[in-house]
Amino acid sequence: MTNSVDTSRLRHVGFIADGNRRWARERGLPTLEGHRPGFDKVEMIIDELKNTEVEFVSFYLFSTENWDRTAEEIDYLMKLAENRIDTLVKKAEKENLRIAIFGRPEPVKPALWQKMLDAEARTTKNTGLTVCICFNYGGKWEIADAAAKMLEAGETEFIPETFAKYLYHPEVPDCDMIVRTSGEERISGFQLWRAAYAELLFLDQHFPALKATDIRGVLDEYHSRHRRFGK
Repeated sequence: MTNSVDTSRLRHVGFIADGNRRWARERGLPTLEGHRPGFDKVEMIIDELKNTEVEFVSFYLFSTENWDRTAEEIDYLMKLAENRIDTLVKKAEKENLRIAIFGRPEPVKPALWQKMLDAEARTTKNTGLTVCICFNYGGKWEIADAAAKMLEAGETEFIPETFAKYLYHPEVPDCDMIVRTSGEERISGFQLWRAAYAELLFLDQHFPALKATDIRGVLDEYHSRHRRFGK
């Protein structure tokens, strides 16, 4: 993953999907009710990006730290994820999308994790937009897992180009822009390796409140910036 590509193009945009629970509270709803419209926005964003210059879109949906939430919320999220991965696969097969799963299998229930791996397998030959689902994902864990695989492979050349080959889905390039919703200004371990030179955009809207115009605004904002890569 080097910067020898055309840096004027927005190839990979990542979304840190924040604010589902706050969106629900502001509407007098139970906090769990914010997650369903949050998942709906994933499909909306895909629809807005699938016919643009963007080749990869990543969604940070459940982190390795999110297990600290209540058992009720985790159970709700796991059931919702199981339902929505089925919906996403159908959409991917119909619209030539490819699904890539980023994350760790444990402690996700084996049946759900297998369903995610099956989603990858069923769409692996598709050639359209690649949708990266970051689920039970942590940027530090991705780097640690890559280091372990590198050592297991007997690598002796510890340079970035070699290390990058052992990341989750090494074919996915560095992030060009990372978008976080809900007014928080941090990346919370999202795509740490690929975020080295990413443009950062922080939106006040909660993730379920995003509109199609906001996504088009992300593209416009990216093209208004000048990326220097330290030059």
